[in-house]
Amino acid sequence: MQILNWQSLSPQAQLMALKRSPLIGDSTLEQSVARIIEAVVANGDNALRDFNREFDGISLETLKLTATEIEQSCQQLPDELKQAIAQAKANIERFHHAQLQPKVDIETQAGIRCELRCEPIERVGLYIPGGTAPLISTVLMLALPAKIAGCAKRVLVSPPPINDAIIYAANACGIDEIYQVGGAQAIAALAFGTESVPQVDKIFGPGNRFVTEAKRAVSQDNRCTVSIDMPAGPSEVLIIADAQANPEFIAADLLSQAEHGADSQVMLVTDSSELGDAVNRALATQLKQLPRSEIATIALESSRTLIVEDLQMAAKVSNLYGPEHLIIQTENPRAVLNDIRAAGSVFLGAYTPESVGDYASGTNHVLPTYGYSKTVSSLSLADFSRRFTVQELTAQGLETIADSVMILAAAEQLEAHKNAVAVRLASLNEGNVSTDDTNEERL
Repeated sequence: MQILNWQSLSPQAQLMALKRSPLIGDSTLEQSVARIIEAVVANGDNALRDFNREFDGISLETLKLTATEIEQSCQQLPDELKQAIAQAKANIERFHHAQLQPKVDIETQAGIRCELRCEPIERVGLYIPGGTAPLISTVLMLALPAKIAGCAKRVLVSPPPINDAIIYAANACGIDEIYQVGGAQAIAALAFGTESVPQVDKIFGPGNRFVTEAKRAVSQDNRCTVSIDMPAGPSEVLIIADAQANPEFIAADLLSQAEHGADSQVMLVTDSSELGDAVNRALATQLKQLPRSEIATIALESSRTLIVEDLQMAAKVSNLYGPEHLIIQTENPRAVLNDIRAAGSVFLGAYTPESVGDYASGTNHVLPTYGYSKTVSSLSLADFSRRFTVQELTAQGLETIADSVMILAAAEQLEAHKNAVAVRLASLNEGNVSTDDTNEERL
């Protein structure tokens, strides 16, 4: 990777050093995705079949997998892989079950009851990337929280042919609606619905830049009301390391993300130029051993090592970048963690490779990319629910805050707001409603 001295760079050059892969900035992307979405809206399943042939080279008459096809795929999976899926599933379930929140129900003042309630999103669409690598783990990361949250309809889409392990994992997580369609066309199908694919309320899952653009486009299309989890595109990792870090470990972690795709990006920020050189040597050696070395090599062309003066500056650089994955391989990683403000998921210490979070530690691997970790959180159980508040006032409770509400309404020049309180006060003063009629037994 290219090695740059952060302190010697101009402010503009520093911004350029943190720039994402130029492969993302395709000026024709928006138009290409718009064409695909419009075709799906106009032609439904026929468009999906056409795109399957065009992009995946597969002709399918039926898009939905039958129960028999699901069972056959499950039977073909080796026991070793089933056991690995089971262990990952158990950890992910445990971590996400722990995120269940009790209902908030309090009295803010006498006679004023406020609640916060959560209800599962009714219909969710789960996008599972296929393409160059079938992401079995993504099934677990999406399907398990959806099930734990109580989403009634859980629809999974993935590019054909769908890997048997993806089908097995989906089945193990209670998914029985699996559709053989991927890319931007799958996102359009979930957003608008087709003859086969049902319309959903929210779409989850990472994907390439076409999928990411399609999610953005449908979430802003006034012809549907679908929402999305987050901007989750090509994978990225930033590693903060000191002179004591193991260069072999770092190279392995960098390559674990670079092999995802040519538009992935990996970064190393260190206070040791010697470590930067050692990592480059380790990268050259390990790269030769990878079956996906060609993909990783392209990703490395848009990746770089930044030499900083100390670990405090390393944390600042990381916060500016806002990585999807942040690995801290330093002598005291938790000290560095205290300075971290923006990251999708953080991995501490020499023995916490990013791979464990991708698969089996229990945290969710669906994370914001492109620097969105500055404002967008990693996927959690809360994303599969909608929250709403409830308030209930007795007559006494209304009298308690009536003056404040009317004064604030008047200050905002919203007379009708003020009047909605005033007419009730007038009614109470006239004796039409007793202040003893208070529902206090429910408070």
